[in-house]
Amino acid sequence: MNMFGVDIGGTGIKGAPVDLDQGALSDARYKIDTPQPATPESVIDGVHQVIEHFGWSGPVGVTFPGVVVDGTTRTAANVDSGWVGLDARGMLGDRLGLPVVVLNDADAAGVAEMTFGAGRGRGGTVIMLTLGTGIGSALFVDGHLVPNTELGHLELHGHDAEKRASVKAREDEDLSWEHWAHRLKKYLAHVEMLFSPDLFVIGGGVSRKPDKFLPLIHGISAEIVPAELQNSAGIVGAAMAAAKL
Repeated sequence: MNMFGVDIGGTGIKGAPVDLDQGALSDARYKIDTPQPATPESVIDGVHQVIEHFGWSGPVGVTFPGVVVDGTTRTAANVDSGWVGLDARGMLGDRLGLPVVVLNDADAAGVAEMTFGAGRGRGGTVIMLTLGTGIGSALFVDGHLVPNTELGHLELHGHDAEKRASVKAREDEDLSWEHWAHRLKKYLAHVEMLFSPDLFVIGGGVSRKPDKFLPLIHGISAEIVPAELQNSAGIVGAAMAAAKL
């Protein structure tokens, strides 16, 4: 069965139809730059553009980089503040004219990885971290999602952790892989101290390059693996959510 997923990020909006039997994109994803400023109106227009590219006319799952409760976006760390308190599901549904579900981006990616990827069949405590413009998180206990954890906003050495250890931080500060891996290790150690996970799954675009940084991270008790679905996990998870509409 095919379903459609869209993943809204701080730098890009990407989407594709997804084969839910395989947990894989059934067509090459289409991506546009996230408008700046990333106001609700401009981003929703971007989502419409992505869907229109494929001529899709069925239910759509849309991820959002922040807390989402019953279709309302509660936080907006890496997009315009106009998203805070917005009925995003209603606004998207009106603009697209399609059934829509909205969920946290890392939660979507985590569900996809737990179903089709690196977390498949794993019990205990699993934490997926999506490293990109910020740091998203998805927490699972024996396969059950604890939604909207937002662990990228834990305070680490007086800063939001994502301001120090995200991919954007590495790029903005022109950090070497070694320097960035050292920061990431400190963040992982902090999360491990709080949650004692059995497994960390590292997602986002950087999961395509695990050899650049994972061998440099030492002293973490939990197993650390790259996401198998890589940067498509959010799209797959969004499509999985759409299938429940």
